[in-house]
Amino acid sequence: MGARVEIAGCSLCMGNQARVPEKSNVFSTSTRNFDDRMGDGARVYLGSAELGALTAVLGRLPQPAEYFDLYREKIEPNKEKIYRYLQFDEMPDYR
Repeated sequence: MGARVEIAGCSLCMGNQARVPEKSNVFSTSTRNFDDRMGDGARVYLGSAELGALTAVLGRLPQPAEYFDLYREKIEPNKEKIYRYLQFDEMPDYR
């Protein structure tokens, strides 16, 4: 059991994600998954950034009721800070 956070990027296709040990269970916010992509016999579960955050907090995939409870507690109150369209042309730091 354990966790590893990888840098944001295109995962294995650009070489910025290590392969996991054989027959590992993996949660990933990657956009692709197919047999043995992340490791021999690895079972990879793809999900949203929200599910990734809650999985990291719990250390396991949440049950649906847990997900929605934690979403309402942790994410919903902060949605204005979390969900915003990044209009870089309007940000002084990116001009």
